[in-house]
Amino acid sequence: MTGNKAQIEYWNGPTGEKWARHNSETDRGLAEAANAVLKLAGARSGERVLDIGCGAGITSFSLAELVGPSGHVTGVDVSRPLLALARSRAQGGNIEFIEADAALYPFQPEFDLIFSRFGVMFFDVPAAAFANMRTALKPGSRIAFVCWRTPPENPWASAPLLAAKPFLPEQPPPDPLAPGPFAFADAKRVEDILSRGGFSDIRIEKLDTVMTLGDDLGLAASQMLQIGPLSRAVGDVDDATRAAIARAVHGALAKFVRPDGEIAPPAACWLVAAKALP
Repeated sequence: MTGNKAQIEYWNGPTGEKWARHNSETDRGLAEAANAVLKLAGARSGERVLDIGCGAGITSFSLAELVGPSGHVTGVDVSRPLLALARSRAQGGNIEFIEADAALYPFQPEFDLIFSRFGVMFFDVPAAAFANMRTALKPGSRIAFVCWRTPPENPWASAPLLAAKPFLPEQPPPDPLAPGPFAFADAKRVEDILSRGGFSDIRIEKLDTVMTLGDDLGLAASQMLQIGPLSRAVGDVDDATRAAIARAVHGALAKFVRPDGEIAPPAACWLVAAKALP
């Protein structure tokens, strides 16, 4: 197993720096999904928790509050820019952050819970990655994570891409199994990966929620061009094309403005829980 070199390079380049700059907007957008998976995980006082793909640490800090001073949270990510932000916010105590590839890191069986908010869909060899993460769990401990369903079920991602399509070269069809945000869209595939990774009692259920993007359509459209699926498709287009795409995305997002002014396109996820085999 060679690890996840492409993803590590991606998250330590300009993309990682952009995600760090837009971290507050990202955390706001994912708040409802994060709350749902925190409830599913049920972290308890005194537990040791491993937060995979912790990014800038917002879920790690939430977990640290739940486990209390007698517990401990370890956040793991490959992105130095995001981890730098997480560490700058940490106040010591019951939380630490590690720069590591969770597919290869030599874990010890010391954790009660593996948790992830959209951080486990990026492994080159996912079953092997989950098998390695399982070595971090005490016998009979558990995992809980949230991941995206299909792009058509997620207009927060698909609507901006469709709006931008007339301004971009023909895009090759994406590989649905390639590492990326929608790699776990097929629930049966997720179940198979977990089974081969050494997990049992697998539960996968739908979560239908929203991606909250604030109340400024211009800023929301700009954010879509900076981070997320559209940013990959847009690449290094010229300024005029970028401006035209921004206007088109502005119009696409306008359809999702609620009466209170909040931009809230639908977001479709899987909530996943399982137990580690001995």
